[in-house]
Amino acid sequence: MRFSELTAVFLIASLVLLAGCAGAPARPTAVAAPSPHAPAQRLDRGERAALIAREQIGIQYRYGGMNPATGFDCSGLVYYSYTQAGITVPRTSSDQFRAARKISLADAQPGDVVFFQDQEKLSHVGIYLGQRRFIHAPSSGRTVSVANIDSPYYQEHLVAVGRLTSL
Repeated sequence: MRFSELTAVFLIASLVLLAGCAGAPARPTAVAAPSPHAPAQRLDRGERAALIAREQIGIQYRYGGMNPATGFDCSGLVYYSYTQAGITVPRTSSDQFRAARKISLADAQPGDVVFFQDQEKLSHVGIYLGQRRFIHAPSSGRTVSVANIDSPYYQEHLVAVGRLTSL
């Protein structure tokens, strides 16, 4: 094999191993995720925010947390991911809800935000990844993870999907 072929095989093998570590479900075809720091012409900022959030999988939940060193609560994960992608957004889920332009779930794209309500108040927010999945910091004792909007709990409590842009 030539050096370029060996390099390509090594890169593909590395991506496969890394994808397994992230705990993401297997995909039918091996597609490398773009870097969250890719040039703007290739990824919009919402997509970069989603990729940055994926890098936080496994970080512990912490009420009021908004960085990987101390942990995240749900709105802290959104705040951190968007800030790292160059988008200024509010810190709390209720302020994020007010700032987001509401869209339908059918129109959701990676990087949009999903909001959930428990009883009478907004209780949770996550970042949409596509294929009806989202990433979030679920609750005390758990870690940043991916969930499915179609699970009974989230399906019942989904109240809005929104698109955040810089303030």
